[in-house]
Amino acid sequence: MPKLDANSTLKRLRNRYRLVVMNEDTYEEVVKFKLSRLSVYIFLSTIFVVLTGLIIALLIFTPLKYYLPGSGFGNAKQIREYRALKIRTDSMEQALQYKQQYFDDLGKVLKGKLPALDTNKLTLPKVENIVE
Repeated sequence: MPKLDANSTLKRLRNRYRLVVMNEDTYEEVVKFKLSRLSVYIFLSTIFVVLTGLIIALLIFTPLKYYLPGSGFGNAKQIREYRALKIRTDSMEQALQYKQQYFDDLGKVLKGKLPALDTNKLTLPKVENIVE
């Protein structure tokens, strides 16, 4: 098997070719390009990278990400509904805690298990009356 020389591969990439687009009826040249394999490879690679970048930017910075299945974002309507349900759930939990505390305190009152009230007289500092 013949060895591939790096110079011959590079030479093949740099060989110049001419691409001519002709009018079929008149055989007139419409467009003429001078190309090499390397320039075609670089052009196609650049187009691929630019298109990939544009598609990724489009998906990241626009609401299109909500329409991708499996992306974890869901759709905008579901997110609004989820937030509304979260707020309702939090307020219902807080109301339930308040009612449970009320029933616990009411049960203590009915069973007579009230904490001892401090009935000592408060000692307040005397305020001097300043009469002018």
